[in-house]
Amino acid sequence: MASLNNKVAYITGASKGIGYGIAKTLLGQGMRVAISSRHLASAQEAAASLGVELGRVLALESDVSSMASETAAVQAILAHFGQLDVLVANAGVGHFAAIDEITEEQWKQTIDTNLTGVFHSIKASIEPLKKTQGYIISIASLAGTNFFEKASAYNASKFGLVG
Repeated sequence: MASLNNKVAYITGASKGIGYGIAKTLLGQGMRVAISSRHLASAQEAAASLGVELGRVLALESDVSSMASETAAVQAILAHFGQLDVLVANAGVGHFAAIDEITEEQWKQTIDTNLTGVFHSIKASIEPLKKTQGYIISIASLAGTNFFEKASAYNASKFGLVG
């Protein structure tokens, strides 16, 4: 297996949960990581709690539903680390309600984050990843093939990622 030492990963939605766990694991393997959240304070708090030496974690504010936001995040990563080797498209949101109960705003936020957000993250990262022959990892859900009851928007957002 190739060494991960000093490789750079960008993990979206990494201030908590699965993304935070991935960041912690990759840091333990010698990687440097950029972690994002829609709120900079959340990303900074998560970065501080990872307890690694200064400069190995970059906290970013980015909303994956915005192409401009993801482009700015990737540019910040390149300015800080000089490269990008791995993208982990992890950011996600879930509003769980039946189609007749979910609001249009909840539907839009779910689709824009879980589906369009993955596109934005990949699109913003693709050129730097080509340069390093890097990797794209998209965190998916069983909802892509096994729908959850009362999860109309969430199921739709995950179904779009299958294939």
